[in-house]
Amino acid sequence: MSDLLEKKEDLITYFEGGAKPRDQWRVGSEYEKVAVRTSDGTALPYSGTGGVEELLRRMADDYGFEPEDEHGRVLALKGKRASITIEPGGQIELSGEQCDTIHCAYHEFSEHVDQLLEVTGKIGATVLGLGMQPISRIEQIELLPKARYHIMYPYMARKGRLGQRMMKQTAGVQANLDYSDERNAMQKLRVSMGIVPILYAIFANSPLSDGGLNGYQSFRGHIWTDTDNERSGTLEFVFRDDCSFEDYAEYALDVPMYFLIRNHEYVDMTRPPGITFRKYFEHGFGKERATVEDWTNHLTTIFTEVRLKRYIEVRTPDSQPPAFMLALPALLKGILYTDDCLGAAWDLVKRWSFRERLELTDQAHKIGLEARAGRITMQELGNELLSIAAKGLERQRALNKRGDDESIYLLRLMDLVRSGHTQASLVVSRWKGEWNRDVNRLVAGCAYKSEPIL
Repeated sequence: MSDLLEKKEDLITYFEGGAKPRDQWRVGSEYEKVAVRTSDGTALPYSGTGGVEELLRRMADDYGFEPEDEHGRVLALKGKRASITIEPGGQIELSGEQCDTIHCAYHEFSEHVDQLLEVTGKIGATVLGLGMQPISRIEQIELLPKARYHIMYPYMARKGRLGQRMMKQTAGVQANLDYSDERNAMQKLRVSMGIVPILYAIFANSPLSDGGLNGYQSFRGHIWTDTDNERSGTLEFVFRDDCSFEDYAEYALDVPMYFLIRNHEYVDMTRPPGITFRKYFEHGFGKERATVEDWTNHLTTIFTEVRLKRYIEVRTPDSQPPAFMLALPALLKGILYTDDCLGAAWDLVKRWSFRERLELTDQAHKIGLEARAGRITMQELGNELLSIAAKGLERQRALNKRGDDESIYLLRLMDLVRSGHTQASLVVSRWKGEWNRDVNRLVAGCAYKSEPIL
């Protein structure tokens, strides 16, 4: 049984428990990917022959993963250092190990891609380097038979117009980074939240959905604006100089709860009138009283662009082709783990008002690198941010066996941004041009392939 939460200070102590000395800082990466039937580009179902569950079982058999099931259905795989989980619409996620360097993450992700290609080739499936299912509508996508998602899915329909799309259709890439103390955590939270519009612009990769162009470079980003505003978006209070763990705890206390977990079963907390964590913390729920594990689980149901756990989790970018997947953890390691680079990144974005931040984010969703902050384009800001990150990684001097520092994982993205393109703009151009709106050409053009990631 998890420890009871006795007083509000316990919630703050929870975040303090995540603090680590600099020599113990690591980077964790999470890579979500959409998979489709190779034959017609429709979303790979979870159930049945050639579905995601078969993919998991084959990976367990072929590569020694330990299957994790819920009521007899395999929903995840546990490896020695990393795990594979499945998002609500069958998106395949690698939750990577905590790595000292991006070189470590590179080897892990490369192995994962090789394994995926081997197994998907046997079941007639293809993994796409896109941030969104391009063809199937939400009613055509099977909802994963996981109790957590069957609580969330109907609730999403009550809270926004696009939340069910978020669950079933979208895929992102995330990076988790450590902090040394409260001040350091708040500084990293502020800077990561501050660069959100730039991240959306340079990683935009979801211009196709429901079988055609959707009018956005990052439609996935736009979806988050109408999912559940009580737990999503950019947080205004993090831009205050005196922002603290207590401020974040106060925010999280007022977010409505999704569930409790008792005896490995989910207890639905969304039924009207619902209950915030604050009410649960103060008054309990029937015989149940708030525990540290409940708080931990509740924090995973906050979907802000950057969120605080016992580390900083940056969740903004769309999923990418394999050669660009490592750019996010590399960018953030370069910025957040080098003090002067952290300050330089903040200098790029500190003058914006909160309203301007929201407007710029909306622009970035729509037009990517062409979005403007006054006279400055997101392309210019993206170039500068990537340059700062590369400098940070060069200074950190984490070298691979060939003597390369970690800035090598930014080079392709730097070239792309300098060209004025995003993955989204390239896809739109090809969809209208050489692919001639042909689904088979789209699948072939966006498919993960058996080739070096670097």
